[in-house]
Amino acid sequence: MKLGLSSDHRGLQLLKVIASELEDMGHDVVLFAPPEGEACDYPDQAGLVCELLKADGIERGVLVCGTGIGMCITANKYAGVRAALASDELSGQLSRSHNDANVLCLSGDLIGHALGRRIISIWMDTDFEGGRHERRINKIDLLDQDSELSR
Repeated sequence: MKLGLSSDHRGLQLLKVIASELEDMGHDVVLFAPPEGEACDYPDQAGLVCELLKADGIERGVLVCGTGIGMCITANKYAGVRAALASDELSGQLSRSHNDANVLCLSGDLIGHALGRRIISIWMDTDFEGGRHERRINKIDLLDQDSELSR
């Protein structure tokens, strides 16, 4: 699978771990890492992945900032993006199986590298269940359409 990854300066170390893990799993990674030691703004970094996702250049994305919250808020401003913040294995799994999240957001400050690797592994291995959850995703997609029409 082709994935886009990005972080701000606070998420860079976890981003490197996640990128390596995904490559070891056989995935094609497009990495938007900020320069080492330089501060950058998470909305800019999130936009790089979200724009590529909208253009069908990647299938899913992973974003990392200090808490993961800023990346998640930013990513969800993009039509077609369903970003979820995961802080444990269960939230990572349910973000895929129930919410069909196509962008995973992680905290570079609050979770360790081992937990980050476990979350990404579960997130990548979990399929969307569909069923009653698909009805709900379709409602979210309608909100995206309404938002696009109002612009």
